[in-house]
Amino acid sequence: ALLAATLPGVGWLFGWRRRAGAGVVQPGEAPAGAAQDPANPIGGGLLAGLSLLLRSRYLLGIGLFVILLATASTFLYFEQARLVAEAFPERTRQTQVFSVLDATVQALTILVQLFFTGRMARRYGVTVLLTAVPLAVTCGFLVLAMLPTFGVLAGVMILRRVGEYALLRPGREMLFTVVDPETKYKAKNVIDTAVYRAGDAVSAWVKTGIDALSGHPATVALAGAVLALAWAGLGWWLGRRHEGQLGPSAGPPGRAAAAQQR
Repeated sequence: ALLAATLPGVGWLFGWRRRAGAGVVQPGEAPAGAAQDPANPIGGGLLAGLSLLLRSRYLLGIGLFVILLATASTFLYFEQARLVAEAFPERTRQTQVFSVLDATVQALTILVQLFFTGRMARRYGVTVLLTAVPLAVTCGFLVLAMLPTFGVLAGVMILRRVGEYALLRPGREMLFTVVDPETKYKAKNVIDTAVYRAGDAVSAWVKTGIDALSGHPATVALAGAVLALAWAGLGWWLGRRHEGQLGPSAGPPGRAAAAQQR
């Protein structure tokens, strides 16, 4: 019933798109083929999404970004399971702790999305959305390596989850505004399902391997910090590529003005 209730909203958005000309691309404003009437069918075969992914450095970069996101999340979730079991042996208390964490994450996510996400995107561009959270997670892993306590982990988990829902997810969706409809609906589907879940599985194996070789929690945290730093660098590259494809008028005001002057 809840899913069916979204259908009138979808119809209204398509109507608004046609009335406002949001799907009309003028020469020089965006890459050719970036917009298409949603009423028209999308071509391509069953494996088109996978082939599009493998042929594009931009899409491969998004795929690797998703894998690094899954890796950071998996490392933290494994540590959360270990530290929660140590700090709260009783199952009832564990459930209460998880419920408090979830409620905190959801409340903060709503606030950030309402008051900060849109302003950050307009003022600084998608690059900041894609790099701020990985850099914060890098710092969180380093602190966790020095102080492997539940309190530190809870702070890092809240930071990571709020950042993912309120900043990273909108930023990732923005990356697909410069591609054609077939790429948006097929390659994106491959990235969001197969690539993401493969990243979950591989990162779990990597975490298990690190534990077997080292046996010290700090090693996992340091490995997570290194991967999160690479994640931030990739987010910066993707953001710059995205803004470059949109053109100088789409970036933050200061950068756009400078680009027009050049």
